Amino acid sequence: MTTLLHGVLFARIHEIDRLHVGCGLPLLKQGVEDPRRVWRTLLYRAKGFCFCDPRLMGFRLYAAVDLDKARVARTKIVHTPLRPHWSQSFRIYCAHEVSQIILTIKDENPISATLVGRAYLSVEEVIQGRPVDKWLEIVDESGKSIRSQIHVTLQFVDVTQDPNWSRGIQNPQYGGVPYTYFTQRQGCKVRLYQDVHVSDEFTPEFRLSGGKTYEPHRCWEDIFDAIVNAKFLIYIAGWSVNTTITLIRDPRRPKGGDLGRLTLGELLKKKAQEIGMRVLVLVWDDITSEPYNKQGIMGTHDEYTVAYFRNSNVQCIKSPRKAHHGLSLIRGVKVDSMLTHHQKTVVVDYENPGSQKRVLVSFLGGIDVCDGRYDTQDHSLFRTLNTVHKEDFHQPNFPGSSLKKGGPREPWHDIHCRLEGPVAWDVLYNFEQRWHKQVGKKFLYTIDELSERIAKPYEVKLTAAEEEENWNVQIFRSIDGGSVLVDKEAGLGFPSDKEDAARVGLICDKNSIIDRSIQDGYINAIRRAKNYIYIENQYFLGSSYAWKPDEDIDALQIIPKELSLKIISKIEAGERFSVYVVIPMWPEGEPESGAVQAILYWQRRTMEMMYADIAAAIQSKQINAHPKDYLSFFCLGNREVLKPGEYEPTEKPGSDSNYAKAQHNRRFMIYVHAKMMIVDDEYIIIGSANINQRSMDGGRDTEIAMGAYQPQHISGSLSAKGQIFGFRMALWYEHLHQLHESFLYPESLECMQRVNKLAEDNWNMYASEVFDQDLPGHLLRYPIEVTNFGHVTSLSDIEKFFPDTKAHILGTKSELLPPILTT
Repeated sequence: MTTLLHGVLFARIHEIDRLHVGCGLPLLKQGVEDPRRVWRTLLYRAKGFCFCDPRLMGFRLYAAVDLDKARVARTKIVHTPLRPHWSQSFRIYCAHEVSQIILTIKDENPISATLVGRAYLSVEEVIQGRPVDKWLEIVDESGKSIRSQIHVTLQFVDVTQDPNWSRGIQNPQYGGVPYTYFTQRQGCKVRLYQDVHVSDEFTPEFRLSGGKTYEPHRCWEDIFDAIVNAKFLIYIAGWSVNTTITLIRDPRRPKGGDLGRLTLGELLKKKAQEIGMRVLVLVWDDITSEPYNKQGIMGTHDEYTVAYFRNSNVQCIKSPRKAHHGLSLIRGVKVDSMLTHHQKTVVVDYENPGSQKRVLVSFLGGIDVCDGRYDTQDHSLFRTLNTVHKEDFHQPNFPGSSLKKGGPREPWHDIHCRLEGPVAWDVLYNFEQRWHKQVGKKFLYTIDELSERIAKPYEVKLTAAEEEENWNVQIFRSIDGGSVLVDKEAGLGFPSDKEDAARVGLICDKNSIIDRSIQDGYINAIRRAKNYIYIENQYFLGSSYAWKPDEDIDALQIIPKELSLKIISKIEAGERFSVYVVIPMWPEGEPESGAVQAILYWQRRTMEMMYADIAAAIQSKQINAHPKDYLSFFCLGNREVLKPGEYEPTEKPGSDSNYAKAQHNRRFMIYVHAKMMIVDDEYIIIGSANINQRSMDGGRDTEIAMGAYQPQHISGSLSAKGQIFGFRMALWYEHLHQLHESFLYPESLECMQRVNKLAEDNWNMYASEVFDQDLPGHLLRYPIEVTNFGHVTSLSDIEKFFPDTKAHILGTKSELLPPILTT
């Protein structure tokens, strides 16, 4: 029988009393030990002796905590196998239905890990919350004892024992997510950005607390201003940095004179020539960009970027991602090297009126300063090809696409933020850690040099108005020792001692030290949620341990399961709760391709798990409801009628191609690249991390995010009406082209049903064979059907494919691509 473990499991793995290994287990790893020892061991075996002295085996042992099939923690590797000793503690977030807690002991070797044995503990022994301190017998795969025991201490704290469970941020002095590398910072300033640019025509009219009108901000204009204003440092880290783009494009909003017409590369070179200025750029080293393809399979242009800045004052470094994960090969290339640096940050010094010292400003989120990102709330497909997208035509979903063949371009929806105050220094520190790992201290300002030029946060006095609108902000990351220096003193890196690491929320996992705090930030925010959650993300997959039937893939991050458990808890309590999730129609790329279809398949499995959970709770309570009353998925799309004066292409795409069909029907998805979650209009997470294993693992792609709230807008039972509320309403106005009174209460059934109805109407117009007007809104229902029992199916036999394609909406499993790349 399984039991739900939903809460936090505190585990400490102490030691094994004495490791006994029988003759049936491999004693030596050829090529690792001294050949004379190998030969001596084989000789003993040949003579029938049991050679059981582990000191001669060269074992590299670790222990893991498994909740049934889900691996949730691993110790460091030890090299003293006679009596393996770890004394390592873990704080494990659980959202698992399990029957047993399993301690697995393995011997790590260059090819794979060899099982030494397992110890088992019934979940019933911990479910009541009492501490368990035990020596557990270790058995082999057949269940036979290996005459060894492992000492563990376990205690489970149920989620309902958390004082913040389902109560939001009750106190403006809330201290942030616990056990994280970066603590929460007070007295910060935050700007929130929807898309790269906001046109003057975008004027959502609604008021915040105190009668203030919400004012949207313009991301690339602010980044341009920050770069131009900088006097000492411009530090940029990106998945992609494209030197050919321009940041200022709106002809009605010219900025910077001649500087506004410079490309990003020209602007950075010019700034780097100023006395005392240091311009440092870190770009992900895409191994596919050389020698196979100069711009890379992913189109990052990293080779071009580094070549452009060579022999200039801009220090531009390619940064490979050296994660310590599996050794699978694709055409001779290690899978690990195809994982990415996915952070997108810009850090600059900025003027501080009334002071000779300057302040630090940081930008982070989902937007790389590269091609294809510039867009407004209109998300035009065809009408900007003569203007702002004339030199920036981006359409990677059609082979051979180009401006000369015409639209549709791929519109881009994304979210970013600007941080000032103490938290901006944390973003700087993240950059310094990565630079120090890759380059060393060369070119970086020292702390003393920075202190001479830039005011520390406590030296900056906020005005009364700034105090009224100040923010509490916390930085989260997914990153490991492959990208951050690990040193004993931890002066500019991770602490090497496992206990010191645990105190700051780091995980000592085999040979790596991992920061996985982005996932922790999401989990804590979901658990605190009172009324509703709104998510926009490029991907949405995970909690594979809960899929039925089982799928043996390592997409174990628990965010989807946390969401369904939150909804279930509200259904059982007879309360309303709504979750809105906006994702792309399909992941960027050819929709029929193996990678895209695999991701769609994993996403469908995730949706099925969540809807099945919710349907079971509805049936158990015998209420008249549908799973989509609580959880709905959406995507974005656009469709435009032909208008006079549009760009006329000189060539045509291939007949009967997806490109030709989309051009004829004048429709295409708006690509959702955002990575954001809003909870109860109180709390927001923005960053570079997708809701998948690659982003949340910590040992795969590197990511950065922030979680923030405004203390003055925490009002207990009343709805928050600060900048986060304004930002969410502006996003809904962008997507639906209207504001409705029900939008003030997103948790309500009326609001959920109204949004679903608007999105369904928009989808019907988008998918129709005929149309005679622009879409009235961009928010579309995600094209799946959900039954009362939670089954996920196609809309109909006809609508199995995305419009203008032969790509299955429900996806298909890939037998070629390893899941580590598509999950």
